[in-house]
Amino acid sequence: MSKLIQGIIERAKANRQRIVLPEATEERTLKAADHVLADGIADIVLIGDPAEIHALAEKHNLKNIDKATLIDPLNNPKSEEYAALLAELRKKKGMTIEEARELVKNPLYLGCMIIKTGEADGQISGALSTTAETLRPALQIIKCTPGITCVSGAMLLITKQPQYGEDGVLVVGDVAVTPMPDASQLAQIAVCTAQTAKAVGGFADPRVAMLSFSTKGSASHEVVDKVVEATQLAKEMDPTLKVDGELQADAALVPSVGNKKAPGSEIAGKANVLVFPCLEVGNIAYKMVQRLGDAVALGPILQGIARPVNDLSRGCSVDDIYYMVAITACQAQAAKANK
Repeated sequence: MSKLIQGIIERAKANRQRIVLPEATEERTLKAADHVLADGIADIVLIGDPAEIHALAEKHNLKNIDKATLIDPLNNPKSEEYAALLAELRKKKGMTIEEARELVKNPLYLGCMIIKTGEADGQISGALSTTAETLRPALQIIKCTPGITCVSGAMLLITKQPQYGEDGVLVVGDVAVTPMPDASQLAQIAVCTAQTAKAVGGFADPRVAMLSFSTKGSASHEVVDKVVEATQLAKEMDPTLKVDGELQADAALVPSVGNKKAPGSEIAGKANVLVFPCLEVGNIAYKMVQRLGDAVALGPILQGIARPVNDLSRGCSVDDIYYMVAITACQAQAAKANK
């Protein structure tokens, strides 16, 4: 286990959060929940048929599931309370109380209602559900962080090159959600990715490079102009943020190149957070680093939602879910601290 992952787990343990797993009758999810509870990483809320959950726990010899809170979506004493709140939240969209009553039987919606009412701090799904199914209730119920309109996905890249980033670790975004961000959205992605670097990566000093194919005017194009504008907007959003752009990747990461191409920049050659100009670039870049550079890619970590809701790959492993619980717990700690 890497030093970074161990640090995430230790921070989660130090201030335990309540994490909802709405796919509780899924085998990998239940095994991960058992491991989380055994290690004291988080308090777990499992949504599903309690009889089925107990039967699966017995089948797989899971000894810690009794430590979790179990909620039956079809026989929940708070269903009417949640339905009334959901109907109120969505009344401008025309939702009726009857529609709300049906939706709160859906584990993904129910989990978000539990978070909305303060009874849990974050949610993870995706072992069975699509990204859209995970995000839809989160955006309808929990909504975006104040001042943020753009959900994005960050990735922790754990490389074997300690001279770059934070002892070889980089936090990069967006790699998962917004295909063609405008300047305002790109600025939001920068601010959110720096926050993820602090909350999850444990970075004391996030240094954000806004990446492009140009460094400080070496090329002229409207997509470069967008990055320049986004850099200024990010500084206005968070005056404490250490951010610079536009920078090419080598100028952002390599001190000798940064000094040559962007002399005087506090970020060039020292960046530990990279913001890609669009999703296409970000997704391609992290996968190439992962495969060609033998880096570990941890995520994506969804950001920009008022309380953390994270999405898993449907091909995820038990360990993937375990680590994502710890990550979500760290995000929840930060969300409370920033409230």
